[in-house]
Amino acid sequence: MTDTVLRGEGLTRTYGNGATEVHALVDAHLEVRAGELVALRGPSGSGKTTLLNLLGGLDAPTAGVVWLGDRQVTGASESDLVDMRRREIGYIFQTFALLSALSAAENVELPMRLIGVPALERAERVAELLTVVGLADHSEQRPSELSGGQQQRLGIARALANNPRLIIADEPTGQLDSLNAEAMMSLISSLVHERGVAALVSTHDPKMAAHADRILEIRDGHLGRRHGRHASGAEPDAKP
Repeated sequence: MTDTVLRGEGLTRTYGNGATEVHALVDAHLEVRAGELVALRGPSGSGKTTLLNLLGGLDAPTAGVVWLGDRQVTGASESDLVDMRRREIGYIFQTFALLSALSAAENVELPMRLIGVPALERAERVAELLTVVGLADHSEQRPSELSGGQQQRLGIARALANNPRLIIADEPTGQLDSLNAEAMMSLISSLVHERGVAALVSTHDPKMAAHADRILEIRDGHLGRRHGRHASGAEPDAKP
């Protein structure tokens, strides 16, 4: 795992000014490599979503730079950001964010339609991804006809539709019971390692974070110690 897919340097996000100024994120540094699952762990309000939004190009930092491979995300034009999000980043949402009017197969196919993937290739990839997440027999069902665990599996298939370099998941197990949550993190971990995708997953649950190769702790907007799954001890702080 030597290929750095995602890098954030000195990321700071401040809202408001003067007496109302809020420091949602302060001088964060991190990187995620190909084939690596990194968990971003912290309590609600710690800055997890703020950091993910900056890294995914959904928000701009007050200071600092984000790189996706050799492409600078920070300061990119809106059209370039849209292109990066469609082609290079797959998102998995806590609330699933599936389109209720579309079938399972159509939800997975939609990202491919947006970048002009040919119809035959779309069909083949949809079939392959639904099989990978165990939904091959549910391709024609609408999201409302699926369980919570099945909907999140469908969200994972959709995130992989365009063969992204990076997956960003914000509390992907938050709507699931403990059994389904465990299965979901196991699935994400296996897909990351098998496909060589870089993944950054936020969670407040230590059991879910235990599936990661590394854990980044965040609290009150400060990104702190980093832990490896097989490390003999904690590494020094990312930034003093």
